[in-house]
Amino acid sequence: MVQKYQSPIRVYKHPFELIMAAYERRFPTCPLIPMFVASDTVSEYKSEDGAIHVIERRCKLDIDAPRLLKKIAGVDYVYFVQKNSLNRRERTLHIEAYNETFSNRVIINEHCSYTVHPDNEDWTCFEQSASLDIKSFFGFESTVEKIAMKQYTSNIKKGKEIIEYYLKQLEEEGITFVPRWTPPVACKLESSTSHTRRPVSPAINVPDSATKEGLNNKEILNTSSSPSELTAGTPDDKLDADYIKRYLGDLTPMQESCLIRLRQWLQETHKGKIPKDEHILRFLRARDFNIDKAREILCQSLTWRKQHQVDYILDTWNPPQVLQDYYAGGWHHHDKDGRPLYVLRLGQMDTKGLVRALGEEALLRYVLSINEEGLRRCEENTKVFGRPISSWTCLVDLEGLNMRHLWRPGVKALLRIIEVVEANYPETLGRLLILRAPRVFPVLWTLVSPFIDDNTRKKFLIYAGNDYQGPGGLLDYIDKEIIPDFLGGECMCEVPEGGLVPKSLYRTAEELENEDIKLWTETIYQSASVFKGAPHEVLIQIVDASSVITWDFDVCKGDIVFNIFHSKRAPQPPKKDSLGAHSITSPGGNNVQLIDKVWQLGRDYSMVESPLICKEGESVQGSHVTRWPGFYILQWKFHSMPACAATNLPRVDDVLASLQVSSHKCKVMYYTEVIGSEDFRGSMTSLESSHSGFSQLSAATTSSSQSHSSSMISR
Repeated sequence: MVQKYQSPIRVYKHPFELIMAAYERRFPTCPLIPMFVASDTVSEYKSEDGAIHVIERRCKLDIDAPRLLKKIAGVDYVYFVQKNSLNRRERTLHIEAYNETFSNRVIINEHCSYTVHPDNEDWTCFEQSASLDIKSFFGFESTVEKIAMKQYTSNIKKGKEIIEYYLKQLEEEGITFVPRWTPPVACKLESSTSHTRRPVSPAINVPDSATKEGLNNKEILNTSSSPSELTAGTPDDKLDADYIKRYLGDLTPMQESCLIRLRQWLQETHKGKIPKDEHILRFLRARDFNIDKAREILCQSLTWRKQHQVDYILDTWNPPQVLQDYYAGGWHHHDKDGRPLYVLRLGQMDTKGLVRALGEEALLRYVLSINEEGLRRCEENTKVFGRPISSWTCLVDLEGLNMRHLWRPGVKALLRIIEVVEANYPETLGRLLILRAPRVFPVLWTLVSPFIDDNTRKKFLIYAGNDYQGPGGLLDYIDKEIIPDFLGGECMCEVPEGGLVPKSLYRTAEELENEDIKLWTETIYQSASVFKGAPHEVLIQIVDASSVITWDFDVCKGDIVFNIFHSKRAPQPPKKDSLGAHSITSPGGNNVQLIDKVWQLGRDYSMVESPLICKEGESVQGSHVTRWPGFYILQWKFHSMPACAATNLPRVDDVLASLQVSSHKCKVMYYTEVIGSEDFRGSMTSLESSHSGFSQLSAATTSSSQSHSSSMISR
């Protein structure tokens, strides 16, 4: 397996030339890196005007590995080749490094760049990426991988320290300024026009230095946002190391890399509609920074949020009065760590009455609104306290808990709530304080604990009786001034006291079932199944030309091809009673076919956009400005892998890919809307949907005109 690393942007608040003077002092050896034994110059090139300096070194490293492994490998030292390409005119340094030792067994590639900060020419940015691919190593592949990653991580941590060490050394020597490169006198007249504006060069044009892959792959740094203006989730920005520390916390280099790589994947597949970095980080932490596992649960959660419009729940859903009166929970200041504090008087709450009066889904929706409010409060507290706060503390008072709380439908509702919250709000609970646990509590705990993640269970602190008042109790986590009055404190707590829900408010099972269905089907999105040979199609009638058709869809399963067609005449209504004709109904969504099999492309209807191939997991937004009135058909079609060009037989990869989609079935979740061009938000060149995105989780992401949207402009 290939291990990859991608660094955030590290900003040095010093000019590029001074950073280069400090960097040069790392050679030929660096005492701060004991494993860096020596380096010899292999080749060197300098341009006549002194602007370009390319130097290639052979570096000797003493890897901290077991003596037995070194003996088996037959080497004491490992050699790397490092190529530095300095362009003083453009003020860039690109670094390439690869291993010379065991190059047929282990492939290590590293790319680094020093560039001028795009918003402050007196600052310098550093960025780094690397990959490790161990083909074979005498049966010690796993051991070598661990050693390599440990050494690399250690060197990454020292990187900034080394530059700062030599900067301080230069300062002690009285060197605090290094002049910028200027062209020789003979060249000044020729290049005078180039000084009016600092050019952005995509590459360094020197012999044998600009052709290797990776040398000029960092120029996009020039478009990144400044650290003070970083907005989480903006597609074209890159994460800054100082931003990570300020808003996300202290992460190891590999954890930073996981966050950046998952974020980049989301930018590519979700077309600019990605959640904030804090939210991505929660899912990574929940899966111990396993990118594949975190990506899977995060994508499932994003689809769930979108389908049920969870992002808008705080603005669009008002809890019923019964909940406001009898749900004994609410927010109450914050704990000693600055986490928002939620107080729940579960023992005083009539869970049976709430379930009978509201139903399971209304309770679930209320809990979701509490979690959404928690996310919002974490962001606010991060700004207030000046440090990352990504979770909250929950204080649960169980005084009054008895056997009536173990009513089966109530426990079922509780388990359902736990299941949904665990799947969609991982790592949001910082600490759970359970106070005054009665004798019946172990019974409830036995029922509930199997549904709670192991990492979450570790955050539970349980106190029986008045134990919470002693050492190691409530005062260790909450300031004395805000301990609620019902727990012996002096702070008046406005959390409702609960009590029995009047039976007059109870509803019948049929009423509750209808209400539950209504709650979770109130969505602007529709689901559809796409089968091989049976695409799903949506008909849109356009009366006024220059209207804008917008769409927003997620490919939940399989790969599909998205098409847009135009016809002057309306297709025949779909026949829902025939499986083989126009309509298929399935448990996973409907399937409607509108284009008659006798219709011919180019005669009965025309294609107005190029087909768009969408992979499983992708989230696509786009628009089309209509040129003619008539009937437009949006089509989602099963994507069949092309056969090998040299033969009619399918390729092995094609066969394996087709097996991944059971019964040749795909699934999409979509929303479409037609709006007048004068009402379309944003420029007519970006053509982005104005009704898409994650408002609560991604903030500014949906309005970025720089996103890799799939918007297609009519030809």
